[in-house]
Amino acid sequence: MLSKPTDYSPAIDFNTPALRKYRSLRFLKDRLARWGVATGGLGVIAAILLIFFYLLYEVAPLFKNAEVEEVSQYNSPASAPLYLSMEEQAEIAFRAYPDGSLLFTSTASGGRIAQVNLPIPNGTSVLNVARDAANANLMAAGLSNGQVIIFQQDYRTSWPDDQRVITPSVSYPYGSEAISLFPDGTAISQLSIADNEEQLLIAGNAESQLKMKAFTKEEDFLTESVTLEEQDVTLPLVTTPIKKLLIDPDQRWLYVATGTNKLELINIADINSTYRHSEVQLTNDGVQVTALQFLLGGDSLLAGDSTGTISQWFLVRKDDTQSLTRIRSFSLGSQPIANIISEQRRKGFIATDATGTLGLFYTTAHRTLLKQSLPMSTVNQLAIAPRGNYLMVDGVMKGAASGKQGVSFQKIDNEHPEISWSALWDRVWYESYDEPEYIWQSSAANNDFEPKLSLTPLAFGTLKAAFYAMLLAAPLAICGAIYTAYFMAPVLRRKVKPVIELMEALPTVILGFLAGLWLAPLVENHLVGIFALMLMVPVGILSFALFWDNLPSKIRHSIPEGWQAALLIPVILLSGWLAMSISGHLEQWFFGGDMRVWLTNKLGIPFDQRNALVVGLAMGFAVIPTIFSIAEDAIFSVPKHLSYGSLALGATPWQTLTGVVLLTASPGIFSALMIGMGRAVGETMIVLMATGNTPIMDANIFEGMRTLAANIAVEMPESEVGSSHYRVLFLAALVLFLFTFVVNTVAEIVRHRLRKKYSSL
Repeated sequence: MLSKPTDYSPAIDFNTPALRKYRSLRFLKDRLARWGVATGGLGVIAAILLIFFYLLYEVAPLFKNAEVEEVSQYNSPASAPLYLSMEEQAEIAFRAYPDGSLLFTSTASGGRIAQVNLPIPNGTSVLNVARDAANANLMAAGLSNGQVIIFQQDYRTSWPDDQRVITPSVSYPYGSEAISLFPDGTAISQLSIADNEEQLLIAGNAESQLKMKAFTKEEDFLTESVTLEEQDVTLPLVTTPIKKLLIDPDQRWLYVATGTNKLELINIADINSTYRHSEVQLTNDGVQVTALQFLLGGDSLLAGDSTGTISQWFLVRKDDTQSLTRIRSFSLGSQPIANIISEQRRKGFIATDATGTLGLFYTTAHRTLLKQSLPMSTVNQLAIAPRGNYLMVDGVMKGAASGKQGVSFQKIDNEHPEISWSALWDRVWYESYDEPEYIWQSSAANNDFEPKLSLTPLAFGTLKAAFYAMLLAAPLAICGAIYTAYFMAPVLRRKVKPVIELMEALPTVILGFLAGLWLAPLVENHLVGIFALMLMVPVGILSFALFWDNLPSKIRHSIPEGWQAALLIPVILLSGWLAMSISGHLEQWFFGGDMRVWLTNKLGIPFDQRNALVVGLAMGFAVIPTIFSIAEDAIFSVPKHLSYGSLALGATPWQTLTGVVLLTASPGIFSALMIGMGRAVGETMIVLMATGNTPIMDANIFEGMRTLAANIAVEMPESEVGSSHYRVLFLAALVLFLFTFVVNTVAEIVRHRLRKKYSSL
């Protein structure tokens, strides 16, 4: 009986040393490759997570509430002062008393450092002390005999033995002689001063009298000494009892608080013709104004009332007139506001009520940073350090017998009060603006400038730039990918595809340079030609296609299949040349010779040379290779048996394309669009160099914009490390990171659904 054929086959030994060694090496390589790929993937995920958490780490302090911690508490060096302040380093406190003594003490211990007495006449006393809103160290003391003494706090810093020593002193910039504001000797009950390079203004109230003196400055060029030329200023009559006087730093307005809740606004811009501008009721009837103070810069007025509310007011222009308008309000509690002090470098302020409750607030962020009870039952005076990092409170200690005076010295941790969600994303009503707006303006030359850090115009600019870029790139890239992958001859495809992909290797800084210095002027000078180009090239292509379709079949078939696109090159060049050639004539016929002027005057559309149109053309050129390459690969990768089967069943090539090929390739096409959009959103150099880089919110294609990425590139090198500006730039980076993450996640979800839906084809 014969054996099976396999019995005669030669035996193969799979366990030879060589094969075992080969299998071992292959197994080792597989393991190394698997672990290498896994490690690389996990490394990428870990890197992305580290970036995310680092951005969160830098951004989180922006939304931290303020904290106040008591450093020391001690008995008051003397009776309740008329005025209290601190110098720059918060090491020395300044106190002014009714007997004319000016006392400098240690902020931490209350120990006396120096004492100076004002040169007041015998038998008189200081009734009030006013500070210049523009110069925190310039003071005026109102006396009981109707006179005023102008003086200034001075602090000299020296470093003996490498130890910082601050020496306080008092100077008299306009002489130590008292100025007679009320010659009849009536006691000054309210006082205000304002000083600038040209003029010194002093306003005071005594009983029912309201007076102002102006002192014009004349400087001797040789001795640099300043002499004052005195002039009485005639003010409108105010009959209601005056509670408070304030002169703004620009010396344009005199604010006179009268009665219980009224405010007289007197225009003093021209001291020779002052007039009553308006009268405003600061609170509702029955509610009394208990505190009034300027915010930093003197443009805003803070009014505290008997219900525990502080309201912010400033002048708003409407219909060519300015009116004092209530902008926003803050609530400290239900007790009357006793004191309000403003920060000297930010638009924040501190308030206390009649029960000793302290509140920290920031105006434009509309943010209540802190509410906390003080160790005082009654607060006499408040002082905040110029840097806003220390607070000194003088008042009656809680639980103290017979009204014992005490001082509490406290440290403030309040690094980023100007940031809130509303300040970042909502409209904010800034001083000197007619209405709330979205504004990004991080710096200015003025010391009183308030940073405006709204991310909304930057996010809008990012989407605007991406939209116009995708508007140009998406149709061209997708249509080019369809033709190249489905209709073009393989030989021609192998030449065209690498050339288009090579476009992606161009540095974006070169594209931005060309867009800013060549394309932007070209678009400006041939604006009509650019739009004619967008119209005439498609019309020329369609016209040639119609002409070609009506040619005899012998001529049409003389061109190999898939090479017809080469015939469009001269058509496109000719159409483009024709459009640019007739640009001047079209502009003369339809737009009066200048389309830019016509747009501005006739349609009210402003034109900026570096605008969204330039960005769309330049950035669209940069995005096209990305979208084209991915979409072309997706379309070309559609199995041929699907298209052949559709054609065999009688479908036309276009029906096969739309009904089979595009549906099957739709996940890849969608991914190409999303990746291209991500590229457009994150683009930096093109939008930085090809736009006006102005953070405005305007969908106008002829206006520029500023994007999140460009803003980070421009301002990060100039920002102070750890500042609010610095951290907001990190927040912008986080927003950009989250946006791309969300877009990619959505794209992946949609891609999987499309793949699942059309996988049965």
